Amino acid sequence: MKTEEVMKKQREYVMPCTPAARQPIVMYEGRGAIVKDVEGKEYIDCFGGYSVVNIGHCHPKVVKAIQEQAALLYHSSYDYYNVPQTLLAEKLAEIAPGGLKKSFFCNSGAEAIEGSVKLAKKYAAKHGRLGSDIISLDCSFHGRTALTVALSGQKKYKKNLGGFADFPGIHFAPAPYCFRCALKLKYPECGVYCAQSIENIVDLRTTGDLAAFVAEPVLGEGGIIVPPDEYFKIAVKIVKENNGLFIADEVQSGFARTGKMFAVEQYGVSPDIMAMAKGIASGIPIAAFIATEDVANAFEPGDHSSTYGGNALTCAAALANLEVIIDERLSEKAAKTGRFFIEGLRDLAKKYKVIGEVRGKGLMVGVEMVKDLSTKTPAVDEARKVREVARERGVIIGVGGVYRNVLRLQPPLVITEEQIKKVLSALDSGFKATS
Repeated sequence: MKTEEVMKKQREYVMPCTPAARQPIVMYEGRGAIVKDVEGKEYIDCFGGYSVVNIGHCHPKVVKAIQEQAALLYHSSYDYYNVPQTLLAEKLAEIAPGGLKKSFFCNSGAEAIEGSVKLAKKYAAKHGRLGSDIISLDCSFHGRTALTVALSGQKKYKKNLGGFADFPGIHFAPAPYCFRCALKLKYPECGVYCAQSIENIVDLRTTGDLAAFVAEPVLGEGGIIVPPDEYFKIAVKIVKENNGLFIADEVQSGFARTGKMFAVEQYGVSPDIMAMAKGIASGIPIAAFIATEDVANAFEPGDHSSTYGGNALTCAAALANLEVIIDERLSEKAAKTGRFFIEGLRDLAKKYKVIGEVRGKGLMVGVEMVKDLSTKTPAVDEARKVREVARERGVIIGVGGVYRNVLRLQPPLVITEEQIKKVLSALDSGFKATS
């Protein structure tokens, strides 16, 4: 099938709820950081399918694991045990930060977040409380289901959804978004007041019965927002003093993406519960949440389950994926390559006033585009133009952020410096086209 034929059939048979600006590429084949379309044109994938394909497309070890497991058993359900699920749970306990130990497997990041919140509320109940309140962040994104949309701090995901996007007991704290501080303060003179303000939120807006604080260590959909180094130590301390749990949403930032196995490790704090998806199997649909033993044991038999969760096929793929991340030292590679990438982007920022800020950790990188640096007016059309030019030059990037003006650069962690040089050249052409 040709590109136009595929696009026409999708318009006819697929619901029109997917991104409005879908790119006119029909992906057909991928290896490493390179993908090909149905016409055979090659692209450097600098988006990784929403920060998913961390070990690269079709890594032979994962392909082999899928083939071998597919010949044995696809599915059994949680009524039975299977070997890949057992080994994957054990491996996650080995690599997770702090005392995180017990996992539950599901299918998507949204399910992992919902399960995490459910567990936090069960934990509160076990200790004689209702766990009525959850604190989330402005500019955050946690999924597309009812609870996760309600937890997300962006209007564009809630618009026209009424009560579907509303859930009692959810409160929002200011995002640690220094480039656009909602409090009109300046770091570091501010004393990281966005984190300090959580105390006031607990005292003034909640019932005083806090179940959890849920946050992304790096806010992905919000525009690759990187909190100050002190942010989570301050925020988590306040949450703990108010009997709440810390849920780290590592759906986008986990599995070596930021230069550590999990981004929360960059901040010197340990979550009580951690949600994982995307990079856990580099594209195979599996997700999980993991908790400390004390917290996990708040669940009793029958409290939670999933028909497809923990099936042998996806668990085998995830286990092979983790082996690749560890064996190929992709955390270290992401840190090194990310520094090279960010330095190159900051050199471009010196040339083009349309670049407001370059930020990121490892290979989770954002470029915020503005019409004027003094007003910081979002350069939405310009961001789309850069994506278009980059695509024409054989480079795939994402565009997102609260105002849809941030270039999202989240390539497979196996991308080479030579490939990044080509990406920088394509972006240079894109920025030039907006000037």
